[in-house]
Amino acid sequence: MLALGLFLSIHASNALPSQDMAIHIVTAEQGHLRQLQRDEAELLFLGRRTTAADGTPVILIDLPAGPIRDRFYLLLTGKNPQQTRAYWSRQVFTGRARPPLEAHSIEQAIEWLLQTPGTVAYLPASNGDARLRVLMRLQ
Repeated sequence: MLALGLFLSIHASNALPSQDMAIHIVTAEQGHLRQLQRDEAELLFLGRRTTAADGTPVILIDLPAGPIRDRFYLLLTGKNPQQTRAYWSRQVFTGRARPPLEAHSIEQAIEWLLQTPGTVAYLPASNGDARLRVLMRLQ
């Protein structure tokens, strides 16, 4: 039993992002968006807005369910994973909003950012890419 507990704690600590891991909200370097305010980002990622402050349509990308997504929503909205899932279930059920497109990986999210104008995603800061513009840093 002790060995199982040790095994689970080691794997859980490896799976969770560090509490000081920064997350960047990004778009393509060639994209129209130059910056994003925190309140604007929160409205966008909660489906309460679909356009940037200047009226430009924005397509949002979520990373797969897991510790990076959980940390992002906690840092941006203050919602834990259960609250985030419940929130989106209500939005979808009532027809008020649709959640961001879900990429299967960080690599796919970057590919979509580079291929589709107006896309915005979040990535661990450690996944910096010169082809991407950081709109906001969360930590």
